[in-house]
Amino acid sequence: MPETAVADPGAGLSLKEMARRHGLSASGRLPSLLEYTRDLWSYRHFIQAHASAKMTSALGNTKLGMVWQVLTPIINAAVYYVIFGVILGGRNGVSNFIAYLCAGVFVFGFTQSVVQSGINAITGNLGLIRALHFPRGSLPLSVALVEIRNYVVALFVLMGIMLLTGEPITVQWLLIIPVALLHSVFNTGLALFMARLGSKVRDIKQLTPFIMRFWLYGSAVLYPVTLFENHLSGWPLAVVEANPLLIFIELTRHSLMEDVPLAGSPTLLWIQAVVWTLVVGLGGYVYFWRGEKGYGRG
Repeated sequence: MPETAVADPGAGLSLKEMARRHGLSASGRLPSLLEYTRDLWSYRHFIQAHASAKMTSALGNTKLGMVWQVLTPIINAAVYYVIFGVILGGRNGVSNFIAYLCAGVFVFGFTQSVVQSGINAITGNLGLIRALHFPRGSLPLSVALVEIRNYVVALFVLMGIMLLTGEPITVQWLLIIPVALLHSVFNTGLALFMARLGSKVRDIKQLTPFIMRFWLYGSAVLYPVTLFENHLSGWPLAVVEANPLLIFIELTRHSLMEDVPLAGSPTLLWIQAVVWTLVVGLGGYVYFWRGEKGYGRG
């Protein structure tokens, strides 16, 4: 019997078309942003476990352990109060300077820790990156998660300081929840941005302390925000008051304190906070995703 010819289903197709038909993709291909987001979500348990491990390793070898999460910002605030509040007279012009200072120190410390840890998120885990396959965004996200957990604890301490210094509990305290949420998203985007930047420009780690010190002085952490208005005007004042960290500090003070001087109206501060959160949160995520293929190479 004559043999029956069988048609080749791949006849006339290019290799690329055949691979697509059979569900294959190029090795090392950058996933779409939606695919990458799905991958990160599927690794959410890994992110949580990695964050918990980092917290344990960071404080597990100390006698006080997790207590340092509370002691560190309090000690910083005490040092700044003596220098800037008592010696330099920065408390003049603010009725409750201790609460005012602590709010600034706690909020600034949140972002500072995220920046410092985010820089090392990739470079400090090269062995893990080269040994295992997982979305690299898991690492800066775990860094952000650690600091968010620490900040939640710090906020309860801050509320206690507010009560001890005479601030009453009001309905306005509920505003601290959306302020903290916006600040957390902002810091998460910042962690992603710094993680990629730190992996590409290693020297940025050496410059970070100077950058953060400049940011500290430009965020009205240590003195009344009204000092900016006394010494600046026009576009320099507008630039300083558009500082995102200053905005989150001001909203935190506005939420927990009465009769506190602000850099602008609460409505304007809220609008600026939302804009900064979207720009840095989404921008940092996209910026990190674009470099996904290059992490751990070289």
